[in-house]
Amino acid sequence: MNNTFTIYPGAITVSAVCEAVDSGAHIVISPEATALVERARKYLDDKVLSSPGPLYGINTGFGSLCNISISHDELEQLQKNLVMSHACGMGATLEPVVVKTMLLLKVQSLCYGNSGVQLATVERLVDFFNEDVIPVVYEQGSLGASGDLAPLANMCLPLLGLGEVWYKDERRAAAEVLREKGWEPLALMSKEGLALLNGTQFMSAHAVRAVYEAKRLLDAANHIGAMSLDAFDGRLEPFGALVNEVRHHRGQIDVAADVRTILSGSQLAERPKEHVQDPYSFRCIPQVHGAVLDVVRYVTEVINEEISSPTDNPTIFPEADLIVSAGNFHGEPIAMPMDYLCLALTELSNISERRIYKLIGGTRGLPSFLVAKPGINSGFMIAQYAAASILNQSKSLCWPSSCDSIPSSQGQEDHVSMGSNSATKLLRVVDNTRRILAIELMTSAQALEFRRPLMSSPVVEALHSAFRAAVPFVDVDTVMYPLLQRSEDFLRRTTFC
Repeated sequence: MNNTFTIYPGAITVSAVCEAVDSGAHIVISPEATALVERARKYLDDKVLSSPGPLYGINTGFGSLCNISISHDELEQLQKNLVMSHACGMGATLEPVVVKTMLLLKVQSLCYGNSGVQLATVERLVDFFNEDVIPVVYEQGSLGASGDLAPLANMCLPLLGLGEVWYKDERRAAAEVLREKGWEPLALMSKEGLALLNGTQFMSAHAVRAVYEAKRLLDAANHIGAMSLDAFDGRLEPFGALVNEVRHHRGQIDVAADVRTILSGSQLAERPKEHVQDPYSFRCIPQVHGAVLDVVRYVTEVINEEISSPTDNPTIFPEADLIVSAGNFHGEPIAMPMDYLCLALTELSNISERRIYKLIGGTRGLPSFLVAKPGINSGFMIAQYAAASILNQSKSLCWPSSCDSIPSSQGQEDHVSMGSNSATKLLRVVDNTRRILAIELMTSAQALEFRRPLMSSPVVEALHSAFRAAVPFVDVDTVMYPLLQRSEDFLRRTTFC
């Protein structure tokens, strides 16, 4: 099969993961990863037989039950009980694309040879991914500290023939689908339940999807903002190289250069201006979009590091004859960056909504609410209301989940990241940002037509033409919500570069 994603025990990236999931690639485990998994499992089996003392989560209970020893003949039941008891997910179910991303990230994490799972367990996760057997996982339940215990338990229940899966667009009992596939439920060996449930794959999968989409939305925002600038008869001087380079911020410099390229050759941009300055929402695009770009780059770098790591506990080092019970499952390293990205995308939405407001304001030769006969027609009046409403929701989601901690497990797990809530609200803000940009795109495309016969740049006119193939000019009042939805769909499927 040509479209494959090979799991190596090395670094992976956000873009590679999303491309693999979105393209329908099949996972293949490399010989190097296979050897590491098998070596770690053999080492652990030998260690369990030879060690006179307790090994956390291997022959002991979990959390505050860590001092209770478990007999050898109860180790399989211990791991099964762990998965069943920890499957406490509640709330809305995750989109299958997020769960499929979780599956890939869990396989990658287990293939560094620091987890001690059976190769058969990794291979069954691969089977689920490749055959589109997608476990039903819920949004709520994780503290983002001992790993994403509840959602990962729900994800792994089907390995045991328990829980539910999505298969061929139907929600079904996992046991039925396993029988249909001819797959026997797994019998977990020592530590395997812990290896499956510890880890940050719920948080990381959300973060992967969010940063991947954030980069696309920022590219879109630069193009849409450039169209709005031309439609508003804005000035290009604030986007010049010298004035932006003197401040040194990389994102600001890059956004200014991007907008200059997008507007190159615009008749509107080059014509003399009657006004000396533009409002901040136009003039400060390099500073605001640039700051968002810097955040996106930073968070992408952090998430790339996270998904290239084993994050379960204990961590096994066969070459050093060492099993360490530590805290690599704690979500703090990604919880705070996710909250930061939530703030950044809300600011991208914030400045976009202000440009919408200016474009419908009846200034600089544009008609009120961007219709030829305002009064009998309300035009884009309530489209701006919708943007403001969506923006308010995003602002309310900017409170950082990572600033809170509620002790759990009788105080043994006394500081948690709450990164799972950082993750789920971040994806909501991503969706909200897309919707607000879709409203700005529809608004700026409308405004641009009132500047005819003058033309914008070739890049902007090509975007305008492609958009008009999906969303028409609004001549008189019409039902707006289908047009707004088509504008959002246009943003989903359009690649800006």
